[in-house]
Amino acid sequence: MNVRNLAIWGAIALLVIGMAVAMGGSSEADSAKKAKLSEIYALIDSGQVAEATLGDQQIVVTTTDNRKLVSELRGLDMETQGVLVKEGVPFSVDADSGRNNFASLIFSILPILLIVGFVFFMMRQMQGGGGRGAMSFGKSRARLLTEKHGRVTFDDVAGVDEAKEELQEIVEFLQDPSKFQRLGGKIPKGALLVGPPGTGKTLLARAVAGEAGVPFFTISGSDFVEMFVGVGASRVRDMFEQAKRSAPCIIFIDEIDAVGRSRGAGLGGGNDEREQTLNQLLVEMDGFEANEGIILVAATNRPDVLDPALLRPGRFDRQITVGNPDIIGREKILRVHMRNVPLAKDVDSKTIARGTPGFSGADLANLVNEAALLAARRGKRVVAMAEFEDAKDKVLMGPERRSMVMSEKEKELTAWHEAGHAIVAMIVPSADPVHKATIIPRGRALGMVMQLPEDDKLSMSKIEMTSRLAIMMGGRVAEELKFGHDNVTAGAASDIQQATRLARAMVTRWGFADNIGPVDYGSDQGDVFLGQQLMQSSHVSEDTSRKIEEEVRKLIQTGMDEARRIMTDSRDKWEAIAEGLLEYETLSGEEIAELLKGNKPTRPDLSDDDSGPAPAVPVIGKRRKPKGDAGLGDTEPNPA
Repeated sequence: MNVRNLAIWGAIALLVIGMAVAMGGSSEADSAKKAKLSEIYALIDSGQVAEATLGDQQIVVTTTDNRKLVSELRGLDMETQGVLVKEGVPFSVDADSGRNNFASLIFSILPILLIVGFVFFMMRQMQGGGGRGAMSFGKSRARLLTEKHGRVTFDDVAGVDEAKEELQEIVEFLQDPSKFQRLGGKIPKGALLVGPPGTGKTLLARAVAGEAGVPFFTISGSDFVEMFVGVGASRVRDMFEQAKRSAPCIIFIDEIDAVGRSRGAGLGGGNDEREQTLNQLLVEMDGFEANEGIILVAATNRPDVLDPALLRPGRFDRQITVGNPDIIGREKILRVHMRNVPLAKDVDSKTIARGTPGFSGADLANLVNEAALLAARRGKRVVAMAEFEDAKDKVLMGPERRSMVMSEKEKELTAWHEAGHAIVAMIVPSADPVHKATIIPRGRALGMVMQLPEDDKLSMSKIEMTSRLAIMMGGRVAEELKFGHDNVTAGAASDIQQATRLARAMVTRWGFADNIGPVDYGSDQGDVFLGQQLMQSSHVSEDTSRKIEEEVRKLIQTGMDEARRIMTDSRDKWEAIAEGLLEYETLSGEEIAELLKGNKPTRPDLSDDDSGPAPAVPVIGKRRKPKGDAGLGDTEPNPA
């Protein structure tokens, strides 16, 4: 039993004992009626007293008719004893009975004191460790980042050069403010790091702390929010008071959208705890009192939900976008994460970077870690290019499920389905190259065709979108052509879902439908929690909705017709890919090209002579959702 539980049970035991003593400590005088001493003497003289009890300060008598009377005495009165002896009244002497009233008072107060102490103790325990008690609700939970947390510098951050330059200027301002002040420049009050998850926003903030050499306080946006109204605002005040004592310093608020969401959404009460916290944060950042030397750095991946007052100059003077890295950035990030990994001679970070478009920094860290784990599992001393390729497939498509039992019929159906995706992807214009096709179950998919772009893409043309629709519908068309309309399976469910989403976006958002025109009909898909969707009335008429559905259906049907034409005209190539998948289960893009030339794939020997125990590598990052064309049975794919 730990100390906390022991203290709780001890308090309960004291409470029970105190109540018992208080109840049992009362004397018979408590139930007796008060009387004058002369009245007691008169009753004794008249023979109406059956017995008596003499105390230090009182006498209690019981009359012959069972009445109890009590009167005060001055000590053990010998005169009274004499009267009782003379009249033949039996009596007893109790020297402590006079103190019973005082003991009763003490023991009646003791339970109350125990209850108050017990409640106070529990409130301290509910507040957790770190010395925070019941009276410290409003204290800031910001932690001062020190060297023991691991010093991070800009050398540890790669792939976000522009963001580093913006933050480097803040670091220089903290180190040498006169360099900017002599030209009239003022130190920025805040910098907001904006970008998707895993791009290194928090890592950048830690690098600023490592470079600046000033106190660095870190806190999460959710740490301000509490069930008690006013606590969040109090914590904001305390945080800035703490920062003022350490100025110049940096405060970093991670996930600021937890406390900085837009006010006045029209839902619920306006005077809630979160809004009070945000109001106090706005005042501290740019109010009547200047917080000189305090720079606020915040990070979020939801800038669209932040309150406009939070984003104006004077509060967050700079909004720094931290996006996914390009091919050069990915190569630099890979080199950072490969520092402590023993690599084989065939590992080329540039080749890996070219094959990982759209990867964030966290994805690349996870890729390197998965490759190291694969090499360790295979008993190798170094990590080779083969491990990086296998790790990339695992991250993109999910882990293989070779233990899953598939019947020959399902295997054949999956092969023709995926071959349909592959042949369409290889023939339609402006399509990304096929990276790999497999009928080995991966993740939640029974099979998959994955495409990877040759270069980083920032936009998509209409011809690329229509080609994408044909590729998505290729699996469904393949089942229909090979096995007949009545034998088409539900394996194309996710293909149809993705195609519908793409076609609807083409019509309602990007203006690719002639009958609809370049009008945005998807603008009222606002977030309900902001009150946008509830406060907007639908501006799409019934006739327009019907036209939108017709255009969406037309685009998908056109994609199916194109896929059917390709598979009909190139049936021999389609069949070659399907038979190759049945034989080899997994084919790379190069192997598919060799099959179409009539050559059998040559599989390299993956055994490594340089085997042995591999170094331990820590797990980094999280697994990425599967990415690629939908395959048979793929219940939740991501479009490539």
